Amino acid sequence: MTSGTLYILGLGPGDPELVTLKAARILGAAPVFAHFAKRGRTGHARGIAAPHLNPAAEELRFDYPFTMDLPVTDPRYFAEMGAFYDRCAETLSARLAAGQDVALLCEGDPFLYGSAMYPFDRLRHRHPVQVVPGITAMSGCWSVAEAPMVHGDDTLLVLPATMDSDSLRTRLRQADAAVVMKLGRHLPRLRGILDELGLTARALYVERGTMEGGHATPLAERDDSPAPYFSLLLIPGRQDPRC
Repeated sequence: MTSGTLYILGLGPGDPELVTLKAARILGAAPVFAHFAKRGRTGHARGIAAPHLNPAAEELRFDYPFTMDLPVTDPRYFAEMGAFYDRCAETLSARLAAGQDVALLCEGDPFLYGSAMYPFDRLRHRHPVQVVPGITAMSGCWSVAEAPMVHGDDTLLVLPATMDSDSLRTRLRQADAAVVMKLGRHLPRLRGILDELGLTARALYVERGTMEGGHATPLAERDDSPAPYFSLLLIPGRQDPRC
């Protein structure tokens, strides 16, 4: 039997109207769709996809064994998450081996901090795979914030706030413009680094981006309470002379 195709679909930063025409077409036809979620909650990618789904499709839900419970420095993290992604890949493989196409949903773009890259690693040599790019969270956020980011020879750096302070400080000192993701409880520490580097006045805090209730505000006006999952920091470049 001919294998089905695994379609890994980037669904964009939250607004269902920012799903690409290609992703919407595949969603509307796929006999099976799969998505990741935190246990007990509706997966964000599932919510974005809802208007575009084939109503007759089988749904495969993959609940993470944990999210922020273990730091990535804990040896159990990679062991347990690796086993989880192994199980996800085998579930997907069973449908593909039966000749069914499967749409695997991913918020933002699949290859930018996306969970879908891990089943991709495991299945790319076993079944046909097509990856549909999505609008990234960062581009959705800088559009909402009306913050042009780079021009001319500016460089753009993308960093996770989970990095150690010395690494963050070194990289931010070298960048013309930056996006800092995964803020969470690291926001106060990051603010201290930006204060030290003289970057706080340029920094913009964006929460929920293109989603309902999304907003952008100067970091200087934001308190130090932990940042929610759907938030990031923008440090626009464009500091050199421009047209």
